Amino acid sequence: MKTQATLGAGLLAAIGATACCFAPLLIVTLGFGGAWAARMKGLEALQPVFVALTLAFMAFAFHRLYIRPRNCVPGEACELPRVLRRQRMAFWIVALAILLMALFPLFAEYFY
Repeated sequence: MKTQATLGAGLLAAIGATACCFAPLLIVTLGFGGAWAARMKGLEALQPVFVALTLAFMAFAFHRLYIRPRNCVPGEACELPRVLRRQRMAFWIVALAILLMALFPLFAEYFY
């Protein structure tokens, strides 16, 4: 699995993990009905599964970016140092977004 796909999967799993808390606020903010958003509370039971998936995908992406040696054929884009730098920057941006979503229940009461 490519690093970009792993980061994307980690972000999607994090969104799934916060679907019970963050998604209703987002849906109401976008102007959709509050009754429909309230049904997303049922996803709270799946939150541990999504959290585990998020951690697994992010750990895999970290391993690919920092631990595993790169196997690049000369002339490929992955050979360039700036490509690795951009991938690492994207990793930390996604990690920050995931952290903010994970901490959202702590300050969610200020938005409702």
